[in-house]
Amino acid sequence: MATSLPYLPSYKNVEKLFLGIAAAKVPESFTQSFLAQTLGLKASGDRPLIPLMRTLGFIDAAGRPTPEYRLLKNPAAARGAIADAIRKAYAPLFAAHEGANSLSTEQLRGLISQVAGTDEEMTKRIAYTFSALAKNANFNTSGSQQVSSPSGSIEAGDDLEEEEGETTEIKIRRPRATGAGLRTEFHYNLQIHLPANGTEETYLNIFNSLRKVFQ
Repeated sequence: MATSLPYLPSYKNVEKLFLGIAAAKVPESFTQSFLAQTLGLKASGDRPLIPLMRTLGFIDAAGRPTPEYRLLKNPAAARGAIADAIRKAYAPLFAAHEGANSLSTEQLRGLISQVAGTDEEMTKRIAYTFSALAKNANFNTSGSQQVSSPSGSIEAGDDLEEEEGETTEIKIRRPRATGAGLRTEFHYNLQIHLPANGTEETYLNIFNSLRKVFQ
């Protein structure tokens, strides 16, 4: 069964839209005035960007920014948030082909034509809009799952090193006094397998537990 898919009459300013959102203050309402005066998108062809933002879930029916909109302000989460929004807005495409974002231009147009039943001109508009959005997205992550690593040391005076990846190695050096002024240092090398889908609370609990062990 054919279905409708989002498209823009003019897609050239999609990247400028997201760059402007990242730099600007979150508005009370995402209006035409905000689009033109704050983001500098004044052309009549830019106005459809507002309903597109609504379709993507970044603003609600009244034009108010949603929690997902705020993710666009975070460089670490923005591209993942855009990918999540694309998956939802173009759900029929991903239902037909889970790797829709990785298709070639011709393959994408073929998929759109198959799903939406559109003519050649409309198929191109949908494909161009999809591709313009996808260029600003990272489909290998999710905006809502971006978590900052806990900061701070386990204990004052300890040395702590973290390596990137799911396995984090922590090196802790603790001095021990022995004899007449002599000091012996014990080294503990720990390897922690951090869950890929862990929350900030999960990571904090892990490091708090380590703090208690070495007190």
